[in-house]
Amino acid sequence: MFHIWGQRLTLLGEFARLWLGWQAAADAGASGQSGADMPYFVRDGISIYYEQAGAGFPVLLLAPGGMKSAIGLWANAPWNPVRELAEDFHLIAMDQRNAGRSKAPIAADDSWPDYRRDQLGLMDHLGIEQFLVQGMCIGCAYGLGLAKAAPERVAAAVLMQPIGLQDNRDAFHAMFDAWADGLPDGEQAGDEVLGALRRNMFGGDFVFSVPRAALAGMATPLLVLQGGDLYHPASISQEVAALAGNAELVEQWKEPEHQAAAKARVRSFLLRHSGQAP
Repeated sequence: MFHIWGQRLTLLGEFARLWLGWQAAADAGASGQSGADMPYFVRDGISIYYEQAGAGFPVLLLAPGGMKSAIGLWANAPWNPVRELAEDFHLIAMDQRNAGRSKAPIAADDSWPDYRRDQLGLMDHLGIEQFLVQGMCIGCAYGLGLAKAAPERVAAAVLMQPIGLQDNRDAFHAMFDAWADGLPDGEQAGDEVLGALRRNMFGGDFVFSVPRAALAGMATPLLVLQGGDLYHPASISQEVAALAGNAELVEQWKEPEHQAAAKARVRSFLLRHSGQAP
């Protein structure tokens, strides 16, 4: 009996250590701290900050927040995969370029493929060939782009309230402009460059990163958690699930009374597609 309780306390202690580590790193990033002990993936003048926790099959976490997509924003989600999945998976989370602690030059021809190169480059840097994806908000658009471009590497993806176009382009432009206005001194770009980047990122249709036609032939298993607000229309979630060749839709998951079932379904989905029994 004492041995069993000792194992449980050890596991809880390890989980607490991981969670506090993620929180401390998020706090450090928010306060502008940096140091040699903080992990970065660096290439071609681009510096991508990332964190790891847990053990098991790798899961790449792509955070919400629009152009400000960064690790710390997971704490604002209805429920946090960092907290929920660390016991079963090797979690890799990242700040996207020019968000959080990640930095990159800004060019007029930057677009979704540049972010995708950062994401795949990070996984290459870590020696990870195949992985799961869990994204929220803009992280879903990144995840669909990865599934389209590298289907052999993305074992499955959980998409929590995908962004998408439905009479809301002005809202995406306003979100982009708020990010651009908040760029630190020395990292800003001219209006012409930023205008081109805004068009490249949010001038398209559907989920912005991939066209509807890309989903018709997509074999990657998807679990779509339905959105229902200005940036994450319910109709976009429904259309993603309907168009994709191998997708499941969860309509209710945010509300407290639905969270336990949704968490269990996400965990089961990820375990199943990592080759582990749920």
